[in-house]
Amino acid sequence: MAAHDSATPSSLGPPACEKDAKALQLIEEMTRNTDSVQERILREILSCNSETEYVKRFGLNGATDRDTFKSKVPIVTYEDLLPDIQRIANGDRSPIFSSQPISEFLASSGTSGGERKLLPTTNEQLDRCQLLFSLRMPVINIYVPGLDKGKGLYFLFIRAETKTPGGLVARPILTSVFKNENFKNRPYDPYDVYTSPNETILCPDSFQSMYSQMLCGLIMRHEVLRVGAIFASGLVHAIRFLQLSWRDLASDISTGTLNPRITDPAIKERLMSDILKPDPELAEFVSSQCSGQNWEGIITRIWPNTIYLDTVVTGSMAQYVPTLDYYSGGLPKVSLTYSSSECCIGINLKPMCDPSDISYTIMPNMAFFEFMPHDPPPPRHDAPPRLVDLADVEVGDILRVTGFHNTAPQFQFVRRKNVVLSVDTDKTTESELQKAVESASLLLREFHTSVVEHTSYADTKTVPGHYVIYLELLVKDSANDVPSHEVLNRCCLAMEESLNFIYRRGRVADNSIGALEIRVVKNGTFEELMDYAILRGSSMSQYKTPRCINSIPILELLDSKVVSVHFSPSAPHFDSGNK
Repeated sequence: MAAHDSATPSSLGPPACEKDAKALQLIEEMTRNTDSVQERILREILSCNSETEYVKRFGLNGATDRDTFKSKVPIVTYEDLLPDIQRIANGDRSPIFSSQPISEFLASSGTSGGERKLLPTTNEQLDRCQLLFSLRMPVINIYVPGLDKGKGLYFLFIRAETKTPGGLVARPILTSVFKNENFKNRPYDPYDVYTSPNETILCPDSFQSMYSQMLCGLIMRHEVLRVGAIFASGLVHAIRFLQLSWRDLASDISTGTLNPRITDPAIKERLMSDILKPDPELAEFVSSQCSGQNWEGIITRIWPNTIYLDTVVTGSMAQYVPTLDYYSGGLPKVSLTYSSSECCIGINLKPMCDPSDISYTIMPNMAFFEFMPHDPPPPRHDAPPRLVDLADVEVGDILRVTGFHNTAPQFQFVRRKNVVLSVDTDKTTESELQKAVESASLLLREFHTSVVEHTSYADTKTVPGHYVIYLELLVKDSANDVPSHEVLNRCCLAMEESLNFIYRRGRVADNSIGALEIRVVKNGTFEELMDYAILRGSSMSQYKTPRCINSIPILELLDSKVVSVHFSPSAPHFDSGNK
């Protein structure tokens, strides 16, 4: 166990206002008393739900202490709970999981295991999410003064809702947050004002929402102090949208009229009455910045007062950091909160740190947390594996604990456990794949080229099977140093050199894995991949490019966009005596 620092009430820094002071004090109180807060949260959960069907199954008989809970309530998976979840979806309103009414289903993004999950939730749980989000600005205000003097340009989206057979709404968590009355009727906060009116965020049509949010951001360009999206991929997508749509946007700004593709009545009324006025000078400026081939620093050129980018750049989003550096001139990238569809989790208390150093402090009042050791001892047949309490975690993996704020652990998100490539006995994780792509990126850098997007699949139709990596590249100077066929072949080898021992043994000693293949795809291919997913129900705000593909239609789409194919020119280094 690492030693816990003793923090003073002012350890986070001076608050910007009285409201911020209360929020920072809450963080200090919760993180100083991690274990007792966790005991209280568990006691409240068990006592509130003591008469539910699920709790009664395990014979707690009103007990609310941690030891009884751990000894009687088993570790389960989503699949174990699915029959009960389906009962609720089909209309069963009896208290199965919760004594409080199930208000809706949250639909997960599906990135952990490839399938979307429906998670029953209550209004109380949604209030907890709002609470965590309310801590964002008090923390960033410590590090960035003056945010009350401008606005945030955030690209935020919802998706259309569905209903279960029993009539409950099912929607992604961000859609739930943005459509909640607490968001729509939020009180004015000078430190947290958006350029995007609610009407633009709450439009379910992704094109109209993006177009109108970008239009508002351009019109208010001098007021913008921060630019963001939920995920880094969404922010990159917004810049690409500007590349494709700037002519139409400039035309609207010049004439003060709205593109006929914007048909949403609420958007039209809000923009035409309050925001969009003829401004030929601004239209000319937008055209001058967007018409050339050089998009380096485009964010700071168009929004010159931007202080930082606000978006998630951890986990699989880390690959977008070079692209965001290119578009922003290296602005700081702030990743403030860590949340999931299951629950809100933590906050980054050092938001201006380098992306590679981002850690989130778990807020112990958000849920009751338990952790499975990364390499637990084999379970005994007569006892379940012993889970680790929040206050007892140690520095380690897969959520890597990096330290503590007071007694609350801080962690880095490392990878999703189940996303792997495999053709034989090899197991390549998402983080290992990311590392391999970064190795290729280093070679491409001298040719002023970066990897915009990537995905992969294990081709087991060849003998032996091999990894196929799809890359979309950004060539910053297409007139000169374009990477050659030979350079891209070397990228294949660089990726293989960075993969793990088992993979390289299969390649070299066992001949059970074939040479790694890179397929370079046309620019815009991954935009089409996202559009394909959105048409089939994914949320733009929560969409993440899948790092491993097994869907035949998606593979066919990718293969139709391939412009060049490359293989490793030789086998990677392998030392059988060095594991």
